[in-house]
Amino acid sequence: MPLSINPQTEEVIRTAEKSVNQLWAHYAQQYSGKTDGEILAMVAFQFAKLYFTNVATAEATSQMLTDFEHRLDEILLKVE
Repeated sequence: MPLSINPQTEEVIRTAEKSVNQLWAHYAQQYSGKTDGEILAMVAFQFAKLYFTNVATAEATSQMLTDFEHRLDEILLKVE
């Protein structure tokens, strides 16, 4: 499908396109009896799962860094 993309994001878009096409081909081969719509749903689900896993990881990392910063502040304030 033709897209107009910003040159600064072209590499990310091409990587995403390649990943979607590879997963589509994998599912189409593995589930040859499925319709295109079913395969599309499986591909979309995998990318949604990956997205929300990354969101959860980022939130956990952010919370860990916030906790670390507070603990470090406590330690530094005790030293002064």
